[in-house]
Amino acid sequence: MMRQIRDREEDAIDIFETDWYRKVKAKTTSGDNLRIYRENRGLTQAELGVLLGGIPRQHVSNIERGLRPISIKTVRKLAEIFEVSPAKFI
Repeated sequence: MMRQIRDREEDAIDIFETDWYRKVKAKTTSGDNLRIYRENRGLTQAELGVLLGGIPRQHVSNIERGLRPISIKTVRKLAEIFEVSPAKFI
């Protein structure tokens, strides 16, 4: 016998309004966002470096790990590559 579970509208929550989401968002850095977007696109750090105009893989790695800041020029290029707001990387 298969059991069917139904969602009731009154049980639905807006995840963006939860304490869990606020805590996770507060801990997420621009480097984390870069890694997430890069991996979702299936790009290696080296491939992203090429798309950014020849930035070395280590440079991309350092940005993702928070060891190197992202320049405004790079933020603009990332926004174009991933088709998102530049604010994702600031």
